[in-house]
Amino acid sequence: MIVRLGYVAMSMQVSNASPSKTMTATSFEKLNNRAAAIRKLERIAIENIHNTLRLLKHNRAHDIELYRCSSKLIPLRGHEMLNDWNPMEVLTEAFAELGSYAIQNAMRLSFHPDHFTVLSTPRADVLANSLADLDSHVAMLEAMGLDESAKCNIHVGGMYGDKKAASQRFIERFKALPERIRNRMTLENDDKTFTASETLEICEVTNTPMVLDIHHHEVNHEEEVADCAVLWARILQTWKGQREQGGQLELPPKIHVSSPKSEKDAKSHADFIDPVRLLAFLRSIAPLTPRLDVMIEAKKKDDALFQLMKEIAEEPDLEVLSQASFKL
Repeated sequence: MIVRLGYVAMSMQVSNASPSKTMTATSFEKLNNRAAAIRKLERIAIENIHNTLRLLKHNRAHDIELYRCSSKLIPLRGHEMLNDWNPMEVLTEAFAELGSYAIQNAMRLSFHPDHFTVLSTPRADVLANSLADLDSHVAMLEAMGLDESAKCNIHVGGMYGDKKAASQRFIERFKALPERIRNRMTLENDDKTFTASETLEICEVTNTPMVLDIHHHEVNHEEEVADCAVLWARILQTWKGQREQGGQLELPPKIHVSSPKSEKDAKSHADFIDPVRLLAFLRSIAPLTPRLDVMIEAKKKDDALFQLMKEIAEEPDLEVLSQASFKL
C-alpha cells in the first residue's frame, strides 16, 4: 500500500503566509465607503489565495501532494450584509493560477466547510445558509479549474432529538443537491453524533465516498464496532469509480488522522500524531488497499507530518518513497 500524507490549511514553517486573513463585520460596517470596504475584502481574499499558492510551492518542495484549503479564503463570504457581493468576478485570475499550479504538480486539494454547514438541520434558515456555503465552496474549486476529484467534505450533522429523522432529512436534501455539488461531496463520521457505521450507511444510500476519521471513531462508536478496520471493505467500495484529476487513475480513498490531546481531553487534537495507533490501522487495511491518502489534522500541521515521517522511517517493514509518502 502506498500512503501519501497531507495537512490542513496552515504551515508552521512558512512565515507570514496565512490563507485565512479576514475582516470582522464590525470593521466592515465602520468603513464609510461601502465600495472601498468591498475592495478591501477583495484585496484580503487575493492575499489569502496568493498565500495558499505559496503553501503549495512549499508543499511541492517537500513532496506533499495532499492539501486541504482554508474555508476562509474569502473574508465575510456569505454574510447577510454582503448578499449582493460576487467576489468571484475579481478573484477569477487568482483562483485559476492556484488551480493550475495544483494540476501541474498533481496535487489533491479539498475543502472542509465549517461545522455550521449542516443538511440535517430542521431550521429553514440554517439549511439555506448551508446550501449557499456548499455552492460557494464548489464555485471556488470550479474557479481553480479542478475536476470532481477535488472534494468538499462534511459531517452528517446533529440529530436534533431524533437521529433517524435527522438522517432521513440529510439523505433527502443530499439527493436534491445540484449534480455539480453532489458529485464533489464526501461524508465523514463525527466525534459526537453520527458514528462511522451510521455515516457509512448514509454514504451507501447516497452513493457518496466516505472519509473515515479514525480519531472520531475511537471516541464515538458502537460497542460492537470498536475496530473501524472491520468497516474498511465497505468504505473502500464507496470510492469505486472515483477518478483522479485527468481521469487516468482511481482516486485513492482518504482518511483523517489525529491523536487525542490527553486521556481527560480525548476528543481534542494533539500537536503531533501517535504513529503506533496509525500504523496499527494501516497494517490492518493494507492487504485491501493499493493506495491511501492520509490527511493529518494535528495542531502542528506540516511539522506533525514531518515528525511522523521521521518516526515512520525507523519502521523496518516500511519503505520511505518521498518526504511525504511511504510504502507499507
